[in-house]
Amino acid sequence: MKHIRNFCIIAHIDHGKSTLADRLLEYTNTITQREAQEQLLDNMDLERERGITIKSHAIQMNYKYNGEDYVLNLIDTPGHVDFSYEVSRSIAACEGALLIVDASQGIQAQTISNLYLALEHDLTIIPILNKMDLPGAMPEEVKDQIIDLIGCERDEIIPASGKTGMGVYDILAAIIERVAAPVGDPQAPLQALIFDSVFNPFRGIIAYFKVVNGEIRKNDKVKFVATAKEYFADEVGILKLQPSPRDVVKTGDVGYIISGIKEAREVKVGDTITHTARPCSEAIQGFEEVKPMVFAGIYPVDTEDFEELREAMHKLQLNDASIVFEPESSAALGFGFRCGFLGMLHMEIIQERLEREFDMTVITTVPNVSYKAYTTKGDEIIVNNPSELPDPSKLDFVEEPYIKANIITKSEYVGPVMSLCIQKRGVIVNQHYLTSDRVELVFEMPMGEIVFDFYDKLKTISKGYASFDYHQIGYKQSDLVKMDIMLNGEQVDALSSLIHRSNAYEFGKKICEKLRELIPRQQFDIAIQASIGAKIIARENVRALRKDVTAKCYGGDISRKRKLLEKQKKGKKRMRQVGNVEIPQSAFMAVLKLD
Repeated sequence: MKHIRNFCIIAHIDHGKSTLADRLLEYTNTITQREAQEQLLDNMDLERERGITIKSHAIQMNYKYNGEDYVLNLIDTPGHVDFSYEVSRSIAACEGALLIVDASQGIQAQTISNLYLALEHDLTIIPILNKMDLPGAMPEEVKDQIIDLIGCERDEIIPASGKTGMGVYDILAAIIERVAAPVGDPQAPLQALIFDSVFNPFRGIIAYFKVVNGEIRKNDKVKFVATAKEYFADEVGILKLQPSPRDVVKTGDVGYIISGIKEAREVKVGDTITHTARPCSEAIQGFEEVKPMVFAGIYPVDTEDFEELREAMHKLQLNDASIVFEPESSAALGFGFRCGFLGMLHMEIIQERLEREFDMTVITTVPNVSYKAYTTKGDEIIVNNPSELPDPSKLDFVEEPYIKANIITKSEYVGPVMSLCIQKRGVIVNQHYLTSDRVELVFEMPMGEIVFDFYDKLKTISKGYASFDYHQIGYKQSDLVKMDIMLNGEQVDALSSLIHRSNAYEFGKKICEKLRELIPRQQFDIAIQASIGAKIIARENVRALRKDVTAKCYGGDISRKRKLLEKQKKGKKRMRQVGNVEIPQSAFMAVLKLD
């Protein structure tokens, strides 16, 4: 066990984690020249196209140091804030972390928040200054920032470059010397923590785990503590580039188990695996519950595909435990799910993955939250979807959920952050200086205002230096109205939203303008209207495509042309009564990105 090292790589987005991971694999001869490719561990097409890491990837390396053989288990983690839940799970399976900072950009927000996650789990931090080969590198200034942040010695910071391979041997040496070996009792009852799982269409569900105490052998009878289900371990092994089977996975090792599980609901990330015959006394403390930031409905384009979509969502949840969903229905779209995501990027990625990995074509509705409506008779109705709001004549008042938001940012961004929160109907409760240049702001604000793009805007105005956390504090009464979007007088309930009266006019106007750009022109005029009750508050027209019916009239009397044009006009009018308008998927997505 003393020759095992478990570590992960944490950094802000685009600071070169995956590239450095490639170098580590190459220098430990884990991969051959033939297998080598850029960002080797990012095995999803989406990750390659966008150049971001979405999933954490675990892989085992063997390395000889001072004549002894060591086993290094590496987990490469995402840098984008929407996937911070992936990072928190990876950290739970490690004893050390490589903190990578870009020498040309310095420390950024996600570096700090990932670092705090790692420190909470008492990991050994190895600071690394990456991209030293860039002409814009500022090694001395960035070293000062790192020393301020984690209080290490100047010579503990390793200069490196993932591109040229500089400093990779120093990193491997530092991992072996500084990171502690995993602690655990090989004789104790089995206790293993599940930190990830994937679905394989041939083998069922594969769970990735780290053995904390005891050992697991092939054909052992095991029990999953949270679900209390029992299975036979058909195959256990370790994670190389391809999974490689072993007879036993011992204390401190990271491995996988295949036990023929077909049901996605039976594997919970953060669960503990133990032996049926000799169970452990208590489960390992897993991870904190995930907090969704954006809520939206996901519906199949074809209503018959609802069950398939449910299966796809369960399989996706295995692979991405941060998505939460429950069934709901809509008048225009039929049955679907109401899902919670960690951010707008997360939502886009989930939608893309459903389309690519499961061949599901889905429609995403406008994100929203749950409200409470009270009728004049005194009944309370929970409103998840704007279409469930009672008729205005029967409605007494509406309450919306409020949150207490804690924002930590640098003092130079206090002004813009405050104005953003006040614009979102927030009320400042407290302002507190943590250090001379870090401020904590506490706001009370409506949850409905943050589900759209609040988080993205906050990151933008603070150049990524604001961290945001919230918890619900209950419901408050407010002046909310239901705004409907109508096409040719027909209501589209997927685009309806509950919105504060003061924002309704501006929001309605923006949506109408956006839809006018996105809806393809038809053979007839299309009227796009935003309404509150019976009152139209904004309108745009999509002009009809016209065939030039007068082309064959050259010369002659004007009345001939007029007759043809009148005939065309009648046809357009009739067509408008029977024609229906298809709304492209891009229109639903665009409403989310209005500003």
